[in-house]
Amino acid sequence: MKHITIRILLSALLILILLPLTGCWSNKEIEDLGLVVGTSLDLEKQEGSPEESAGQAGGHPHRERITITNQFVTAETTGKGTKTGSPQQKAYNNVSETGDAILTTLRNMVLRIEKRAFAEHAKVIIIGEDLARTLDLQKILDFFIREQEMRPSGLLLIAQNRASKTLESKKPMDIPAFKLVEMTHGHGRTTKILPPTTLTKIEGKLHSGASFLLQNVVSKNEETKFTGAAVIEGKTRKLRGFLNEKEIEGLTWITGKGKGGLVKSVDKKTGEPIIYEMLSMKSKIKPHVNGNNISFDIKIESEGRIAEHWVVSEKPIKTEFIERTEKAIEEEVDRLVENVLDKIQHEYRTDVAGFGNKLRIKYPHIWKAAKKDWDQTFSEVPIKYEVKITIKDYGTSDE
Repeated sequence: MKHITIRILLSALLILILLPLTGCWSNKEIEDLGLVVGTSLDLEKQEGSPEESAGQAGGHPHRERITITNQFVTAETTGKGTKTGSPQQKAYNNVSETGDAILTTLRNMVLRIEKRAFAEHAKVIIIGEDLARTLDLQKILDFFIREQEMRPSGLLLIAQNRASKTLESKKPMDIPAFKLVEMTHGHGRTTKILPPTTLTKIEGKLHSGASFLLQNVVSKNEETKFTGAAVIEGKTRKLRGFLNEKEIEGLTWITGKGKGGLVKSVDKKTGEPIIYEMLSMKSKIKPHVNGNNISFDIKIESEGRIAEHWVVSEKPIKTEFIERTEKAIEEEVDRLVENVLDKIQHEYRTDVAGFGNKLRIKYPHIWKAAKKDWDQTFSEVPIKYEVKITIKDYGTSDE
């Protein structure tokens, strides 16, 4: 009897050990999948007669048509090497389809690919300039935010001109979607690149009603570069315009969110360039309310080092030279701040620097009345700023 009990217990234990080894019930063989690593969306010109357009999406005429390009990585694109006498094939495969709604267009793509599209490894979504100017971003991104298979950490970019060009590369081993993600990592070493915006973050921005920025990317001759940022207007959730690299630098100084970067100034005494490397940055935006009048003060402080200077007649450790250099850097930062404030206040009339949020925190009752038409109010409020630069390091040389 004792032996029988032991055998039963051992059999039960063996079954329990074997159960986890049966494999995953929901496994997907990678050879059968087309991994979507990037997606671009572009506005397509209307073609055909009004009668043809009326037949789309339940009979609604003249709907905007969108070209979606998926970048696939499959076992075939990454597994084949170079054949003798022939160039290596690309490490990706781009497939495009045009329609007037996102999901139906993606499903039509199934008719052209032999593998199942699998988007859980999607890295980036790029929206073309014309599409972002024409349609509400909330409509464009609704499917991607709802879809459970989409990666919530996927990045969102705006492309100047056509987005599909950013998913092309002349280099055989390049996968452009991966490259775009790697490029965003540079924001910690320059004030010219915005911190990346993910699908998770964009949902809150779209529902807030506030204007915001998205990283801008431009592709020319199949070479891709981050350059400035796209201004998204809060009310319409459409592209309002672009800020260039210098304007992004100024905005970063206003927000104090820079982790690293350089400022190039000119020594007034000699006319030679001096490069300041920012080691720390902080900014305090303080709102003021006097009756119906709203204003802001900005106090910007930074500590850094002289990374390079061409003033060979001066020693960096000399007090007079340090003070002169700090003043020159402060004046350059002043110019950067002034230029971007003029752009966002008077040209675009959009608060993309978070002034409204500072007002909301300190004066919630004032914000409640002002938030409905805040961008317009922001365009008229006076803003004063003060910059303080402190040089703490001169590098390894004192000459």
